[in-house]
Amino acid sequence: MALETSAAAPAPVRQIATAIAGWVDRLGAIWVEGQLAQINRRPGMATVFMTLRDTVADVSVPLTAPRTLVDSLNPPLVEGASVVVHAKPSYYANRGSMSLQVREIRMVGLGELLAQLERRRQLLAAEGLFDPARKRRLPFLPARVGLVTAPNSAAERDVLENARRRWPAVDFEVAHATMQGTRCAGEVMEALERLDRHPEVDVVVVARGGGSVEDLLPFSDEALVRTVHRMTTPVVSAIGHEQDSPLLDLVADVRASTPTDAAKLVVPDVVEEMGGVARTRDRLRSLVAAHVAREQAGLDALRSRPSLADPRTLVDARGDELVLLRERARRSLSHRLDRAADEIDHQRARARALSPLATLRRGYAVLQDVDGHVVTSVDDLAPGADVSVRVADGRVHATTTRLEPLLESSTTPIPEDDTDG
Repeated sequence: MALETSAAAPAPVRQIATAIAGWVDRLGAIWVEGQLAQINRRPGMATVFMTLRDTVADVSVPLTAPRTLVDSLNPPLVEGASVVVHAKPSYYANRGSMSLQVREIRMVGLGELLAQLERRRQLLAAEGLFDPARKRRLPFLPARVGLVTAPNSAAERDVLENARRRWPAVDFEVAHATMQGTRCAGEVMEALERLDRHPEVDVVVVARGGGSVEDLLPFSDEALVRTVHRMTTPVVSAIGHEQDSPLLDLVADVRASTPTDAAKLVVPDVVEEMGGVARTRDRLRSLVAAHVAREQAGLDALRSRPSLADPRTLVDARGDELVLLRERARRSLSHRLDRAADEIDHQRARARALSPLATLRRGYAVLQDVDGHVVTSVDDLAPGADVSVRVADGRVHATTTRLEPLLESSTTPIPEDDTDG
């Protein structure tokens, strides 16, 4: 019902806003197609705010959708995706703005295609085809490089020219294949299998010079992805440009952003490597020279020592020491011999002093009977007994004629000239 207002009786803002909200609320849910221009997820809010833009005209409308609805989509919503939404118009009286309350979101066109590719990517990733642990390292200098590309294409020229510019001796095994269209995936798989069986091919490059999502769709073919996963030769994917990402990039051992980048990855730069060799050689020469100089300095120090400068110095010094030691030994031995001789003389004098022969030479004699027993008492003999007298220079045989005991109190000495007993 139209509001009756006039300049004299105007309606307040709240009444107009409420009326507009009632009119919009009577509109039913509608299906709307467009492109998502903006997605805003505010922290702590259960509502996601988006902007849906017309694909032809410069017209847009705000969308509001529950966060649970947006998060449940697979693949996730991204800005620029083409979608069809089922929504109901809603007018917010407090802010005086209108939006579409989304109840359902569907991908269409390119968006649906990207959604299918995302589901395929998740399926193959769950099987481990994109596992980084299975990625193989590229050889430093391959004997031969396999190249899968379209005949007479810019990608082929980029790879061959840049690789040969970096390493002129590089050898290529080129396998041509259709790089777009319905036959692309099958021909690329056949070329990859042929190069994988080649005994001299150490690495394979798949190169294409970019294109639209539809042009690159064959390189996300599941059969092609599984073929690359089964290969024993490392694979470099050079499909599209930096912003393109077909599934072949994920399963390949190395991803190159462009065909030119692939050429830089598969072969080293000969100028850089020669420079590295020269720097290493100079460093080794410096190390060897420093080591030789250090050892020469050590030898010079050893050679400058007196013992090596004149080896006879040590011999002469030791000879002088030997002469001194010999003289000391002779003096010590002479002193010891002299002391020993003196000791022998003393011992000999003592022995001579204690010898019975010395006593005999002083005039004493030893009287023995016929049996050789020494007579020490007159009681040991009888008159007329035969005796022998031992003197200093011989023996006297005699016969006793008389025995005369010596009184104890008698001090009369025995005559020295009494030889008869």
